Amino acid sequence: MNGWTRSSASLSLATSLWLGGCSELAKVSENATAIQAESQSLIDHGRMVGDKEVVTRAGRIHDLAADIHGRIPHLEDKTPVWLSTLWWAAAAVALIAVAVILWQTGLGTAVRVAIGWLPRRKIQDANLAAGMLDPDKPEDAREYVAARRASDPEFDAAWRRVHKKGS
Repeated sequence: MNGWTRSSASLSLATSLWLGGCSELAKVSENATAIQAESQSLIDHGRMVGDKEVVTRAGRIHDLAADIHGRIPHLEDKTPVWLSTLWWAAAAVALIAVAVILWQTGLGTAVRVAIGWLPRRKIQDANLAAGMLDPDKPEDAREYVAARRASDPEFDAAWRRVHKKGS
């Protein structure tokens, strides 16, 4: 490898690595710029050795690369469908993760109470408790416990466990 080829190879590698995260139009623009630089080097080399064929063809390459630059402003990047789908899936996973974190830390309950979104079972339970404490209503503690055990299987299991230990 001579020095000219080695430097162009390292330039191409550096450009490829740098452009890894850019849009497709930015990649095309950078590559067209690199082609223009390479063709200018060929033109200079052709003039230095007196090879008109090299100068003519390198000039044509240089003009084609310049034409690419002229057409780029009229183009637009398109996001691939798979990338859009991946982006929406990642957003959904992030939302689910936030919901799980809120739920597991107990902050979800605080948010629900703050916005007034209470589960129906909890509202029924509060109505029964209020009725039990109200002297004008016929409900008593036994009715409250029976209704609570009927509406909440976890409460019923805990109630049976407590009474089993007490017996």
